[in-house]
Amino acid sequence: QVTLVQSGGGLVRAGGSLRLSCAASEVAFSSAAWFRQAPGKDREFVAWIDWRDRLRSYADFVKDRFDIDRDIAKKTVHLEMTSLKPEDTAVYYCAGRIPMGLQTNVNEYFYWGQGSQVTVSS
Repeated sequence: QVTLVQSGGGLVRAGGSLRLSCAASEVAFSSAAWFRQAPGKDREFVAWIDWRDRLRSYADFVKDRFDIDRDIAKKTVHLEMTSLKPEDTAVYYCAGRIPMGLQTNVNEYFYWGQGSQVTVSS
């Protein structure tokens, strides 16, 4: 059973930075992603990374501000968030899936972290 344990997040002022981490008990998946869910809204795609080839993709609203990366040795996926805006406030989730290739659909992910609150004040 693969488990994903998240760390990081918190409260930051607009323009600030935060880092989220997601540690896997084992890497039984081909790619990982970060999603977020704001109050009253659906969970939405933020960023994706191919575990082996380090290919990456981002939602338009975080391009040039967020960076996703993975540490193979530590079995960890990170999300570095800079130039944060109040509208980035949400619970952020890491996720993993076995099939290869870019996937932004939340329903296509099998493994999920517990969620991390990110709050950006204006």
